[in-house]
Amino acid sequence: MAAKLRKGDKVVVLAGKDKGKEGTIASVDPKSNKAVVEGVNIAIRATRQTQTEQGGRIPKAMPIDLSNLALVDANGKATRVGFKMDGDKKVRFAKTTGDVIDA
Repeated sequence: MAAKLRKGDKVVVLAGKDKGKEGTIASVDPKSNKAVVEGVNIAIRATRQTQTEQGGRIPKAMPIDLSNLALVDANGKATRVGFKMDGDKKVRFAKTTGDVIDA
């Protein structure tokens, strides 16, 4: 199945401890059906110091399930994503407004 949410999409969290928070998707793992959203689902991880990185207790964004995320449309509201054919090209569109997300 095609990915409805992609890297760089602005999303809002629908459920969990960060419900209502918005952020952009940093990475998507379609195999485990999870995504990492900047500023959401933050956990503190202890890391060892290396030559290039400072060690200590570092906050890190952890993966969140795609079912708990919804795309933010042009009006700033959460929307579901659908697919339709635009000529001979398959595009994503917002179900609330019908606007094409990516051309």
